This record gives sequence, structure tokens and C-alpha cells, in this order.
Amino acid sequence: MAENLLSPGTDGRRVYVALGDSFTEGVGDHDLRLPNGVRGWADRVAERLAKAEPGWEYANLAVRSKRLRHIIDEQLAPALAMKPTLVTLYAGGNDILDFGTDVGSLMTDYESLVRALAGTGATLVLFTGFDVKVSALLEPLKKRNAAYNQGVRGIAAKYGAVLVDYWCFDAYYDPRMWDSDRLHMSKPGHKYLAGQVLDHLGVPHKIKPLEWEPPAKLGLRDWERRQRRWVRDWVLPLFGRKLRGVTLGDQLSPRWPEPVRVPRKGGLKKLLRVPGPGQRPG
Repeated sequence: MAENLLSPGTDGRRVYVALGDSFTEGVGDHDLRLPNGVRGWADRVAERLAKAEPGWEYANLAVRSKRLRHIIDEQLAPALAMKPTLVTLYAGGNDILDFGTDVGSLMTDYESLVRALAGTGATLVLFTGFDVKVSALLEPLKKRNAAYNQGVRGIAAKYGAVLVDYWCFDAYYDPRMWDSDRLHMSKPGHKYLAGQVLDHLGVPHKIKPLEWEPPAKLGLRDWERRQRRWVRDWVLPLFGRKLRGVTLGDQLSPRWPEPVRVPRKGGLKKLLRVPGPGQRPG
């Protein structure tokens, strides 16, 4: 575990702000008791921070499907206004999936966002993207993803950010670390990533990877059936939304839009009166 990298601001506050898209919103870690019906690794990190050092405040501005330009336009100014002492950022993954994205231009905009966040003096955590091997349909994106990851590594080094090199985590080769859409982490995947982030920050925790038996091998018929179901339930709707110019996040708000004091016991659920998908804290 790394040396603890966190310290309070000049006013004594400890404020964690999470920015990004579905990766940070928590999609795949289903929990209908929480806003937008998900929990995610960032909530888990905030709760462990509060257990280790009471008084942490937490805001999560991430919304599924957001592109880098949306994150800059909608999340940067609110984040700066919160005077964060810890910021996590994953942005650009949805752009990589878009037709015609120029990675060079994407990384120029990404660096401008990182520069602004680094200027706060907060501890800044950045992530590479995992090389998700879901189907030959997405193999053309491999080079684009590799270029993005190399860009993130260089920018993290340039601005002194903590790099969580998600691309290197072999644990995610197990299909059980992924939700049914094969693009978002499952609950175990989010738990594992929370532990990795806390390790990189030097924060003690008790999150342990699940000890699974090797996954059962599928016969050809079962494999084909699962492939057809995946294409029907996820791939075709995804491309349909792209053609219509709509996203799953269009009608959603950030889960924790203002900093909330994270309870040391009971977690973030303790802040909600009548929990449910998309509801605001009570």
C-alpha cells in the first residue's frame, strides 16, 4: 500500500469530488436504495475515507453516457467551486466508442481538464481504460483505446496525478467482474476497483477480492445463445441510441450533486429517507 497521499484543505475540510461517466456513476453495481439505482466504486471509496478519517464530504457529479465535452461543460465548474482536496476523473471512454473520434484532439481536451483540476492543489486520481474483449465487433477500437491509455499515462506523469492503471488489472479478465452488458463492471468489479483506488491513496480498508472457482466452460450452443441475447439486449439498442442521438443519461442528474458529509457508520444509505432510482438525498 502507498503512503497516505491525502491531507485537508487550508480550511480544514476534506472534500472528495468524483467526475466522469457511467464508470464513476456506478453503473453495473445495482442498488435501488441509492440515487440513480446504483452504488459503485466511488461511493465505496468515500465510505472508507470517512471510516479512516471522519469528516469527509463527498460529491459525485458523474452521469452515464457523458462525453468528455459534457464533463468539461457540466462538471468542471461545480467541481472547482467545491474546493476539493481529492478528485477522481475518468473521461473519454464514451468518445472512444463514437464513430470518427480523433484521439489526438480528445487528449488535448482531456489535458486541459486535468490542468484545471490539478490547479486546485487536490490529490488527483486518473484512470486508464480496460481493454474489454467483449466481441470482435469492438476490436477496431483497440488501437484507439491503446492511444488513449498512453495519453493518460503521460498526462498523469506531467501533472503529478495518481495513476490507477486499470488496463493492467488481470482480475478483470474474469467475466464475472462485468455486468450483463459486458461494458460495465459488476458489483464485484466495482468492489475490486474501490480497493485498488484506496491502495493507491494509502488508505486502509478491508476490501478483499472474491475467491472464485474457475468459471464453467460453455458449450457451443450455450455460447451462441448468450451471444445472441447480448446482441439483442445491449448491442442493437446501443447502436439504435447512437443513430437517434440519445443516451441513457439524458434524463438523469448527478447522484450526489452537492458535497454530503459521509457518515462514519451506516454509509451513504444513511442519508436517504425514501430511497429509490434517481431520488435525491432526503
